[in-house]
Amino acid sequence: MNPDIVYEDEFILVCHKPSGIATQSAKIGSPDMVSILKNYLYKKNKIKKEPYLAVIHRLDQPVEGLLVFSKKPVATKALNQQLNASEFRKVYHAILTGTLPKKEGSLVDYLVKDGRTNTSKVCSSNTPGAKKSILFYKELDPIIMDGSCYTLAEITLETGRHHQIRVQLSHAGCPILGDRKYGSNNFLSPGFPLQLFACKLSFRHPITGKELHFSLNLP
Repeated sequence: MNPDIVYEDEFILVCHKPSGIATQSAKIGSPDMVSILKNYLYKKNKIKKEPYLAVIHRLDQPVEGLLVFSKKPVATKALNQQLNASEFRKVYHAILTGTLPKKEGSLVDYLVKDGRTNTSKVCSSNTPGAKKSILFYKELDPIIMDGSCYTLAEITLETGRHHQIRVQLSHAGCPILGDRKYGSNNFLSPGFPLQLFACKLSFRHPITGKELHFSLNLP
């Protein structure tokens, strides 16, 4: 598989991850972005040792969109500091099956992860392991598909929790179209993919400090 490279320099690599490919897989033999990109760097640079590549943030396997990786430890440290300080700006587009509380607003919940089922759920603030989760949303356009009306929304993450967008939107009564795990019963065809796309990504270059902005024109 040839990766779709959006930007690359000596320190970082930004790519367009397809739906259905894991960011990093624990299963031997399963394709993931880390192995695909390492193979790309190995062939490109014609080196004999395994290239360095660090995961900075992740996308769920069914989610399509922008990912940044670090190519050097010094860049990894700087990017992780930005990520931990919530200085990354990650914007998503989602097609929703319900109605949002308002045309524009925020959702604030506490989420807890269940590692056995690889799911998260909304819980009370005093639940062991609960993490405060915040996102901002804005309705963009109505979308008609297969005779049904859906809502295209823009989602900006304030926090980055496990399955956060999917869980919070489902809890608000508007699951993402195609989300079998979190309550969407709307599928336009067998194998219809989750309609969640990481379309915009902004952060500072880990070495130069320059503001970098990337976007994808996704359907």
